[in-house]
Amino acid sequence: MSTYRQLTLEERCSIARLREAGQSIRQIAAALDREPSTVSRELKRNGAKVGYRPAYAQAQAAARRWHGSRLEREDALREAILDRLAAGWSPEQVSGRLRREVGQPVISHETIYRFVHAQLKRTNDRRWRHYLPRAKYKRGWRTKGGWPRSTGRSIHERPGQVASHCEAGHWEADAMLFSRPGHAVIVAHERTSRLTIAVRQDSLKADAVARALVTMLHSVPPALRRSLTFDNGTEFARHRRIAQQLALDTWFCDPRSHWQKGGVENAIGRLRRDLPRKTDAGDLSQRRLDDILAKHNHTPRKCLCFQTPAEAFIPLHFVCESTPGSSPG
Repeated sequence: MSTYRQLTLEERCSIARLREAGQSIRQIAAALDREPSTVSRELKRNGAKVGYRPAYAQAQAAARRWHGSRLEREDALREAILDRLAAGWSPEQVSGRLRREVGQPVISHETIYRFVHAQLKRTNDRRWRHYLPRAKYKRGWRTKGGWPRSTGRSIHERPGQVASHCEAGHWEADAMLFSRPGHAVIVAHERTSRLTIAVRQDSLKADAVARALVTMLHSVPPALRRSLTFDNGTEFARHRRIAQQLALDTWFCDPRSHWQKGGVENAIGRLRRDLPRKTDAGDLSQRRLDDILAKHNHTPRKCLCFQTPAEAFIPLHFVCESTPGSSPG
C-alpha cells in the first residue's frame, strides 16, 4: 500500500503550468504520476480567487500543517511554566514536577528549552535568558581550573558508600566567591538529599572558614555529618580542626578536579541566579541568604524523583532524631 506524500513546490508549479495550458485534472495527474483526486483536492483547497498560484498554495498548505509551539497555543500552561522558571526552576525540574503532580507526562523539558530559545532568537530580548537556569544564550558546559596542590587525604581513599549517594550524612563544601575580594559565601551540600546550607563570610582565612563550617554543621545530628569533602583551597587548611570538632572524616579532591565534588559545584551554579558574581557580598544579609537557600531547597530535583531537597532531608533528620544517641551535638 502506497504512502501519501505531500505535494512539493515543484509539483505545484507543474500543476499551475499545465492548468493554464488547458490540461484536464486526469491529464495533470498522469503527468505528475499522482491520483486525480490529489490534483482535484489541491485545486479546491489551495486555489486563489485569481486562479491557482503555486507559491500561495505552498504557503496555505504549510499554514495548515503548523499549529505553532504548544506553549504559544496554551496560555495557562505557558504562564504556569514561566512562573516556575522565573522562580529559578530549570526546564527539567518544571517538566518533572508537573509529571509528579499530575501523575503523567505533561510537557518535555526539551519543548520548554526550544520555546525559550525560539523567543530569545525571535525577539532578541535579553530578558528571556533569565528564564534559563544559567541565563546562557547557548546550551553547553563551561569548565574552570582548580588548585594545584593537595593538603589532606585523597578522595580516592573515600569509602565506596560515599560516592554511591546511598548513605546520608556526607557533605561537600566550597567557597562561593565574588568580584569584590574579601567577602564570600561558604556553602555546604549534603550528597544524598542535596540539601544546601550556607553562611556569609567576611574572611577566607583558614581559621575563620573552619569556625563557619563548624557553626553551620554543629546543629546537624551526628548521624547526618559523617564526612566532608573539599577542594584544595587554602581556606580549608584547618580541616583537621573541623574533623575533630565535628567528629567526621575529611577528604580532598585531586588538583584541578572540582568535578569530583560536583554536588556543591552544581549548588553554587544554581545560587548564582540570585547571587551573580558582581553581587556586593558585603551588603548581603544572612536573612536574604537564608531566603535564597529556602527557595533553592524547595525546588524539585530530577535526581530525587522531583522531590525537593527539603522533602528528602526531613525524613532523614527525623530518623536520626529518633535514634538513641543521635541528638544534635
